[in-house]
Amino acid sequence: MAAPVDSPDIRTRTRPGPALFVAMYHSVGDPTDDPYCITVTPERLDRQLGWFRRRGLRGVSMAELLAARARGEGRDLVGLTFDDGYADFLSEALPVLRRHDCGATLFVLPGRLGGDNAWDPLGPRKRLLTADGVRQAAAEGIEIGSHGLTHVDLTKADDVALTSETEGSRTVLAELTGAAPAGFCYPYGTLDRRAVDAVREAGYAYACAIDPGPLGGPHALPRAHIGQNDTAVRLFLKYRLHRLRRRPVEEPR
Repeated sequence: MAAPVDSPDIRTRTRPGPALFVAMYHSVGDPTDDPYCITVTPERLDRQLGWFRRRGLRGVSMAELLAARARGEGRDLVGLTFDDGYADFLSEALPVLRRHDCGATLFVLPGRLGGDNAWDPLGPRKRLLTADGVRQAAAEGIEIGSHGLTHVDLTKADDVALTSETEGSRTVLAELTGAAPAGFCYPYGTLDRRAVDAVREAGYAYACAIDPGPLGGPHALPRAHIGQNDTAVRLFLKYRLHRLRRRPVEEPR
């Protein structure tokens, strides 16, 4: 199970060590019509997780990864994140995660529960988890985080929308699951100082980005996109290059 939101372990400064490796997934299903390259098949996910396991690495939620690193442990852990909260997470991704004894963090959109990926102008409509689906994932030990309320670019949001997408989504998820989420994930991976500050002030212990640049830190953690084309060789290169070019993340003094 994920560590409680208010656990001091999650909020403690990450101790020196290798840079965190966090894999970014989205949908698990049929990638035939996939213009954004966000879908992996269950078979590909199975092989990718198997690749990690054969190297002595285990995929876990962000809460577990950050808590372990705060204790000076967790060098054998990698973070697994799934953005958007697609309905196929329960039917396709979760069985594969269980097969490899892996955990994960699922970033959902509480303002679009039961809807679809209407923010994507191209490609097929993909169904999103309902409220019951999110609760089921949480009951299975999956960490639930916020991906904003409705999947908007926070760098273009006015003050009211920014508060709604960060603080508002956290409140809705707390009511839905019974626990306020510890983590946030920036829609589209876009962020600026104003967005990072809003996420921190909303009470999140950490936040995931893609390539945050100089804004990198506990509230803008970098991740590596993992897709259908990531076979063993590509996965090896992404893992090695990511860890080589990222410095360990520490809380600003």
